Amino acid sequence: MNAAKRRTAHIISHTHWDREWYLPYEKHHVRLITLMDTLMDTLENDEEYRSFFLDGQTIIIEDYLQVRPDRRERLEKWIREGRIHIGPWYVLQDAFLTSSEANVRNLQIGHQDASYYGTIAKIGYFPDTFGNIGQAPQLMRQADIDNALFGRGVKPTGFNNMVSDAAYESSFSELEWEGPDGSRVLGILFANWYSNGNEVPVNEAEAKEYWNRKLADAGKYASTGQLLFMNGCDHQPIQTDLSAAIHVASRLYPDVDFVHSNFPDYLSSLKSSLSDTQLSVVRGELRSQRTDGWSTLVNTASARVYLKQMNQAGQTMLEKIAEPLAAFAYATGQAEYPYHLFTYAWKTLMQNHPHDSICGCSVDEVHREMVTRFDKSRHVAETIVADSALALASAVDTSVFTTLGQDALPLIVFNTTGWERSGVVTAQLDAARVYFREGISSSEMIRMMKGISLTGRTLVDSEGAAIACTIEDLGLQFGYDLPDDKFRQPYWSRRVKLTFEAAAVPALGLKAYAWVVSDSADAPQESSLLTGSRSMKNGNLGVDIAEDGTLTVTDYRSGRTYRDLLIYEDAGDIGNEYMFKQPDGEPAITTKGLMAEIRVTEDSAYRAAFEIVHRWSIPASADELFEQEKQGAVYYPERQAGRSKNFIPFTIRTIVSLERSGSGIGISVTMDNQAKDHRVRALFPTDLTASVHRADAIFEVAVRDNVPAAEWENPCNAQHQQAFADVSDRTQGLTIANKGLNEYEVLQDGRNTIAVTLLRSVAELGDWGVFPTPEAQCIGIQTAELLILPHQGDGAVSGAYASAYQFQTPWTAVQTELHDGVLTPIHAFMTWKGEGIAFSSAKIAETSGDLMLRWFNMRQEKATLRFTSNVGETGTAYKSDVLERVGRREQPMVDHVSESFAAELGPCEIYTAGISPWTS
Repeated sequence: MNAAKRRTAHIISHTHWDREWYLPYEKHHVRLITLMDTLMDTLENDEEYRSFFLDGQTIIIEDYLQVRPDRRERLEKWIREGRIHIGPWYVLQDAFLTSSEANVRNLQIGHQDASYYGTIAKIGYFPDTFGNIGQAPQLMRQADIDNALFGRGVKPTGFNNMVSDAAYESSFSELEWEGPDGSRVLGILFANWYSNGNEVPVNEAEAKEYWNRKLADAGKYASTGQLLFMNGCDHQPIQTDLSAAIHVASRLYPDVDFVHSNFPDYLSSLKSSLSDTQLSVVRGELRSQRTDGWSTLVNTASARVYLKQMNQAGQTMLEKIAEPLAAFAYATGQAEYPYHLFTYAWKTLMQNHPHDSICGCSVDEVHREMVTRFDKSRHVAETIVADSALALASAVDTSVFTTLGQDALPLIVFNTTGWERSGVVTAQLDAARVYFREGISSSEMIRMMKGISLTGRTLVDSEGAAIACTIEDLGLQFGYDLPDDKFRQPYWSRRVKLTFEAAAVPALGLKAYAWVVSDSADAPQESSLLTGSRSMKNGNLGVDIAEDGTLTVTDYRSGRTYRDLLIYEDAGDIGNEYMFKQPDGEPAITTKGLMAEIRVTEDSAYRAAFEIVHRWSIPASADELFEQEKQGAVYYPERQAGRSKNFIPFTIRTIVSLERSGSGIGISVTMDNQAKDHRVRALFPTDLTASVHRADAIFEVAVRDNVPAAEWENPCNAQHQQAFADVSDRTQGLTIANKGLNEYEVLQDGRNTIAVTLLRSVAELGDWGVFPTPEAQCIGIQTAELLILPHQGDGAVSGAYASAYQFQTPWTAVQTELHDGVLTPIHAFMTWKGEGIAFSSAKIAETSGDLMLRWFNMRQEKATLRFTSNVGETGTAYKSDVLERVGRREQPMVDHVSESFAAELGPCEIYTAGISPWTS
């Protein structure tokens, strides 16, 4: 920068508002009310106090008006006048720990809420996100945002926000950030943190010392004379004398223009000044790869794993089941689309998505309340699913089963994933019901239901073919209907649970079955999948279980054998909710060589399963020194505590299962955790030669180095994942899929072992003070689910990644009646194909009523997408964006050769198509 050029100090007032963190939500909430009252008083009384940035999240408005509804008009005035800047997010989420679609819903709802006030801050705001996702530039660009402001992920920001002097990833605090698809935004790194203009002094002597330091610090990294000063910090009260402080600074430094600024003005001035400046290009994920690795906060991915599991279940229920079922029910004319319920359910879920919430790095009270929110959101989603599934089932033509008798009991199985699916389904049926309204005494109703015969029945598909099925009598059940037009209708029923393999259910489609009275009630017998007392196989895979419970898996398709899979590892952890720290000199212990109890738990026509029980002993906790170090706030890399010499029992029960049509091996883990201060991982040695691996991230299969950068000092190189992590070479690969297990590491052990964290027990919040969190020890029963997926080298093409995505989504099955219908017994609401492309979502856009379908390209090469809608006579398909705006309707994407819609996807492109209108 030319020192002779005049500098401008852009002072932007804000507060970074963690809704909950080191205080429970309501205690932060009370402070928010005071802050907002003070802000509006300041805007009223000081015309020179030009504007305030409301932390990029519209939920602050909801939180304030919940307590101050009488001040809505006053708040709206300041927003509409441009003195309070709102949006673009609903909450400031942790992007790595929330799903792709949750990130999009956050952006959509933030825009939706801000649009009510007639203004949306087009600011890509990520002030305190614990690293940044690689697809953020593309997401921002699709929302007409050409910038991103962030505090972590790129040097020179280090521990406790101290600046570093060497080995920059960017030459300046300004940079070009490029996503994997090539999208670029202007990146602004808060090199001196988002509080570098906090509490500006009014006293001249103090102001002189303050600005001498601050101007030098900002100028050290700035590429131009446009210097950014963030006047605020975490829960920072309003600086009511800022205008006076700016006057003082202006007198002291006549060569600097001090401006109470805002982001649009700052960015405009910066862009004008950048014409002759060559900025560094930083590509992909921002995960502090070029640091010592001690303060990346990545281990928040394993703090309170139960929260991540509840989040995965809730997200999946909304985006992968409720939205597509409701969309297809609406598009086929069977039901209205419940926009209001989806918004409520998503908002309730996203209240758990701020980084200090979903990361599990808050005080215990915060995370107790999160459990309730997860339940609330899921209950709404489950209601939508039930209503939508029943509406669709009522439109399926089940009359084909009438030839098998009027006692036929039809059920519809829905596959709401983006790929054809086969797998084991469990469904409940009422073999008979008797309603209270019939006037029969309760004792007689009970007698009638107990007398229902369940014999002589078999399960058939719509072509009448018998299906192997396991029947469990659930006995007498009380239930009730809740009609929309009358009082609740209670009943007694006789209920059964059917378990069977649903074969080749269409992607985004359904398949009808019926439980019928049959003269030959026995289904065709398939051969057992068991091949020995500790082995099983299907057409794809063979599994042998060693005496210590480890698995040898042979992939018949590639010819590769994987050995020593599913070793459990336990290590001490003297870190905190933010970061893992293994005691120095104390190696982890494993179950390798520990004899296990092994027995068959299932041997059916469609699945075989073994139970493996490890009765282990592990250290009870950290030693006595650990308590002293915690109370003394010793920085965790410097801690010297070890593990206790007292050992306690630790039992791990594992169910290993293989389905007849399965391409993977299911792993279900139950642990009775009574130990503290430790971490449990499942190890899967790949023995494949590869220098990089792949992990499911946000709209991306991210490619990451196995060996960290030279600056990395932390012995642990744990990283984030969504659905899976994968190591592969050109011909073979091993993908480990999971449900809500967001932390993994590829070990530098000579075997490229994938280590997935199942449990981390810690004792404190960490960060800036002493905050005990005893509930973060996760004492009690803990569970985990994984899927081992060997494949032929390219997971995107071989189908391994598709199987990993399907593993996230439960089947949906619902009982219906015998009736005619507009939907065939085997029906796909839409069909599509495209090599290396993943399906992401199907929903209805509230503003247009159009059906919105989203995919993303998993690979760094172009791909062709073709799709056909089967929800009626489709009129137009057009390209949209992540805000699901109406695109080029006048340019339908019709491929006249295949009579489908066609689109070319660029490398790693996120592609949204709108379909409108349709008639059913």
